[in-house]
Amino acid sequence: MQTKNYFMNEATAAKKIQRMAFEIAEQNAEEEQLILAGIRDNGVTLANIIAGHLQGILHNQIKVIEIGLDKRHPSGIQLSEEVDFNGAVVILVDDVVNSGKTLLYALKPLLQFYPKKIQTLTLVERSHKMYPVASDYVGISLATTLQEHIFVEVADGCVKGAYLV
Repeated sequence: MQTKNYFMNEATAAKKIQRMAFEIAEQNAEEEQLILAGIRDNGVTLANIIAGHLQGILHNQIKVIEIGLDKRHPSGIQLSEEVDFNGAVVILVDDVVNSGKTLLYALKPLLQFYPKKIQTLTLVERSHKMYPVASDYVGISLATTLQEHIFVEVADGCVKGAYLV
């Protein structure tokens, strides 16, 4: 049986998510619309939680969409709905950035348009990425070995914690 080495509990995750929502509000207060593009599955949950915080802080229009892709072989990318990203501020949301590959491939459908800004948000960022992707909003950065894996537990629309295996 694998041991779960928790480094973040539910209360800590909630504080980090709230802080990131305030950072987004500070950076995008003048924008008319924010599109939070959550990567299936945990990224969408995180995007919805952040959208809830932002609705209490900003008067901007906030839209959440889902990006579906196979994280191991991200050739086909699906959006939950067709969206015109021209002139929009888009924030890509995922739970963990390991190599940076998922965030990089998730950009693909956005590049057919001319968004005003594309930002990235991850709850957990590892310090040794293989792709040139940096998160604009980070809950926590961890230095891990390549053999360690980070998992974020999500249940009932809430982040329950994160652990290392």
